[in-house]
Amino acid sequence: MAKHEGALGDVYQARSAEEVAKLYDGWASSYDEEMAKAGYRHPSIGLALLARHLPKGSGPILDAGAGTGLMGEWLSIMDYGPIEALDISQGMLAVARAKNVYAALHQAALGGPLNFADGVFAGVISVGVFTTGHVGAEGLDELIRICRKSGIIVVTVKNTVWENGFALRIAELSRGSLISVLEETAPYVSMPGEVGTTPSRALAIKIL
Repeated sequence: MAKHEGALGDVYQARSAEEVAKLYDGWASSYDEEMAKAGYRHPSIGLALLARHLPKGSGPILDAGAGTGLMGEWLSIMDYGPIEALDISQGMLAVARAKNVYAALHQAALGGPLNFADGVFAGVISVGVFTTGHVGAEGLDELIRICRKSGIIVVTVKNTVWENGFALRIAELSRGSLISVLEETAPYVSMPGEVGTTPSRALAIKIL
């Protein structure tokens, strides 16, 4: 596994959800600039998949793991909405709120029960969340529950998470006719500005 430096390295090594939240709170003010310098690709790839499989103008959309609202800005430009943000970090959500693209913001961690009704969202997008030190396959089922029938979920998944239960859970859900994987990208490096980064992949999933 690649060794990440700075704030990213710190969050990857976090040992609890509380530690992750605290670290992101401290990173919030410089996150956008630092990720731009690293050539962060997840939001653009995630948006491309969502736009390919969910009609323009669809909503509501949940940005799950919204961070500072990078994804929300782009969804708004593409005329999706209303858009809601969910993130573990209050500091990140404060930056996202200032961008004025979200109809609602929710502070919560993926991986446990989410306080949303079944089938409330037309689409869910979660980029950069299913990754080292963050969320594994345990976060997938709740996203499926809150997305409506024929809705679309787009996720990016680091290969270490993919190989540690995520691929197996996708296969189980597909065999159970609960989801259909519409598209899976080739593996790609999410931050080409960092040397030796473990590849990720992105998926578009339809709820059956």
